Amino acid sequence: MFKRLVCTSLVFGMLATAPPALAVGCSPRDHLVDRLQSSYAERLTAGGLQSSQPVSTVIEFWASATTGTFTVLVSHPNGLSCVVASGTGFFQVTDDLEPQGTPS
Repeated sequence: MFKRLVCTSLVFGMLATAPPALAVGCSPRDHLVDRLQSSYAERLTAGGLQSSQPVSTVIEFWASATTGTFTVLVSHPNGLSCVVASGTGFFQVTDDLEPQGTPS
């Protein structure tokens, strides 16, 4: 009886501490992109190639100035994408701003 109780506790303990993003945050890329565009009005704003072993992935930054939301995706060569971060309060930094004031 004690053995079963310990085993059950270990299994539920491991499930409770598993990262939820890995369990439900991955889908075919097309499905995630459609959802980001239709539900949050997000568009692809930046991205880059992450070279790692054994395969390279694409990091994508989706954002909407209208809704203020953003999502970071990791897209794999097999067509699967995973949400690794999302949030609100999106802002964009531009480098072409002139500093105000008189140059010294």
